[in-house]
Amino acid sequence: MINKVGQIMVYVTNQDETVKFWTEKVGFVVISDQNNGQGMRWIEIAPSKDAETSIVLHNKELIAKMQPELHLGTPSLMFYSNNLEQLYKDFTDKNITVGEMVQMPGGKVFNFADNENNYFAIMEKR
Repeated sequence: MINKVGQIMVYVTNQDETVKFWTEKVGFVVISDQNNGQGMRWIEIAPSKDAETSIVLHNKELIAKMQPELHLGTPSLMFYSNNLEQLYKDFTDKNITVGEMVQMPGGKVFNFADNENNYFAIMEKR
């Protein structure tokens, strides 16, 4: 039985720039940065060191060569925030591309784009 989401894999063109975006602008931390010595680099990031779920940034070009059958589009990720209005302001101040704040049945939500124009959503969860 699956009881928890552990890691989410995101395929990116430039791992270094994407790590920089998530750590310097969004405030995530690097959990690990490993290389298997054959060009496969595995970078794990998360909102904090003790987060239960993390994101692994993979090199899109390398994965496409290794497994051409995989769809390498960005997964749809929904993050939660306790203070959505402040986060929206912080992202705007950091020149992160953000969408409109909208009211959904589950609460307020907005989208934002990373450095490679992959879009993610954040919902207020109190």
